Amino acid sequence: MRIVLVEDHDSVAKGICYRMEDLGHSVDVISDGLAADQHLRMGGGDLVILDISLPGLDGLSILRAMRQRGDGRPVLLLTARAETHDRVRGLDAGADDYLVKPFEMDELEARIRALARRQPNPLRRLITAGDVTLDLDAREVSAAGTPLALPRREVSVMEILMSAQGRTVSKGDLIDHLYGTGADIEESAVEVHISRLRKRLKPYGLEIRVARGLGYALVVQGKSA
Repeated sequence: MRIVLVEDHDSVAKGICYRMEDLGHSVDVISDGLAADQHLRMGGGDLVILDISLPGLDGLSILRAMRQRGDGRPVLLLTARAETHDRVRGLDAGADDYLVKPFEMDELEARIRALARRQPNPLRRLITAGDVTLDLDAREVSAAGTPLALPRREVSVMEILMSAQGRTVSKGDLIDHLYGTGADIEESAVEVHISRLRKRLKPYGLEIRVARGLGYALVVQGKSA
């Protein structure tokens, strides 16, 4: 599965991320509530692990917004609050399960397996630009029906650029999407991914255009951004 982990405590996030990746899952780690809300609105991910206490926007507000727009992805809430009324609030907001910190990783794994078993086979969610298609759930890119073997971060760049539908995406937004809000990452890291994608996409009629000082836009060749 692709898991979206929203947790602002670095040690907790790293522990969960390492365990999930060891099990073969892909994990998007986000540490800020506002960034998480934006990321979840763009789609992607099969399951959400969501801390309640977050900077920017709290987890319950993120969860309520998901349910109000019809987002039915399973959500496992994490919290340090063990009182019954806090758990009731989380479940009433639309959570599928609730885990109180501190917890054992084995229990977290078991709850994730249980949530995964409950989900029906969803319709595939696809984004298309020209001859290139991104499967948001499988995290796979194909061009003219042929799979493109892209590294995970380049797939994430494709996701945000294709979702923008030709609009310019800033380097800051790309960094937040790839590494989480506030990550200490040089802009040159994004430039490397963009350079590689440009070469890969050119044969399929897609162009990544630079708006100097603003960011990047993915357009079909022959069309304006």
